[in-house]
Amino acid sequence: MIWSYILALAGSFVAGCINTLAGNGSVITLTILTEVLGLPPTLANGTNRVGIFTQSAASSWSFYRNGRLNFSQSGVYLVCACIGAVAGVLVATRVSNDQFQTVFKYLMLLMLFVILVDPSRWLRPTEAASRPRLAIVIPVFLALGFYGGFIQMGMGIFFLAATVLGARFGLIDANAMKGFIIAVFTFIALIIFHWNGLIDWKYGALMAVGQTFGGYITAQYASRYPQAGLWAYRILVAVILLAVFTLFDLHHWLAGLLG
Repeated sequence: MIWSYILALAGSFVAGCINTLAGNGSVITLTILTEVLGLPPTLANGTNRVGIFTQSAASSWSFYRNGRLNFSQSGVYLVCACIGAVAGVLVATRVSNDQFQTVFKYLMLLMLFVILVDPSRWLRPTEAASRPRLAIVIPVFLALGFYGGFIQMGMGIFFLAATVLGARFGLIDANAMKGFIIAVFTFIALIIFHWNGLIDWKYGALMAVGQTFGGYITAQYASRYPQAGLWAYRILVAVILLAVFTLFDLHHWLAGLLG
């Protein structure tokens, strides 16, 4: 059992690092919770939010201390995402998330195309004067909040696409805002999941230790390193490629080809 705990700590640390600069680290944590620690999917979905909250809170605090998080820019995005998240969590407590796996893998394939076309869009600085209209912001961030409340996996990637390509934030500033907003609505999600008995706090706390350290350390690096935006983009591409490769079982196809 001790090796399971060690693997959980190591995997959650890596997930915290990935989530802070890109997203989809929940693929790692959900796999550990279900396959290594033996939780059923619905309980793992709720338990996963403990580490998501502490990691997001730690990374956003680190970004804030280093001057990369502007709370005044986050207001409308935060409100919409929180409203959507409450609806998503309520749905998650009543239905299985298995049906979303097929949709998710095709969304990842689409996201890979979006991120590889004109990479310069992901590397420009924040354009403070350019903001989308509320008629666009409200439905997009309600949908993002709903998705994050329902399943969380991949939420960071979709959030970055909306804020970098739509709201025209720089990638590091977008990651800072992402951490803050996810921390707030995940706190709300935790209350609802706990109320419905869908959190294993022992395993949640274990995963939170690794994710918190991973999130904080990565945010410190990203706030201070001039090339952090470029590395965040590279990690984002790598994460999406790995997700597509795994979701479409391309590793089995490749093994058969080489064998």
